[in-house]
Amino acid sequence: MRTLLCVATLGAACLSPMVAIAEESDFDPATIDLAKLIECRTYQPAQYNALAFWIAGDDSRAALTRFGLSETESANPMLRIFTLKAPLTVFDRQTRQIAFASSGPLAILDEADPHPLAKSLDVKATVDTPSKFLGEREISAVSERDDKTGMTFKTRVALNVSTVASHPGKTLAGCSYRIDLAG
Repeated sequence: MRTLLCVATLGAACLSPMVAIAEESDFDPATIDLAKLIECRTYQPAQYNALAFWIAGDDSRAALTRFGLSETESANPMLRIFTLKAPLTVFDRQTRQIAFASSGPLAILDEADPHPLAKSLDVKATVDTPSKFLGEREISAVSERDDKTGMTFKTRVALNVSTVASHPGKTLAGCSYRIDLAG
């Protein structure tokens, strides 16, 4: 299961254009503030990808130590779950668990009803049923054409709030960082 998520995390990171990675070559993922990363403040997809590579790579032990993370068994193959050594405050709430999905980090909050958080973050629901909530608010979307390759890359950052069957009684909230090839 961990291997599947590592592959998914690395796969998402591999979607970033080499230009963006080169521009961020001086960026040290150890300087990331996890709360800001989860809340969609300050960072861009290339910086998230640098962290994802570090956590999933050969030096993952250093990454986990730096952020006070210990991996926890996950009932969801799409989420890599970590327990924090110290509580983290995000969205004016504290948590001791975070998850990494293929496109970004999520705080796992002890809230059964996602609606108050979604409302406070201005996140609009795309799915809202008794068994599932899924909503997002776009933070930024940019298309850039690489003149050397002729390819266009779409960079998108979005704030997400959701519930998931593998975590009953919890609300997941965080940021997705995507870079897609547009042709």
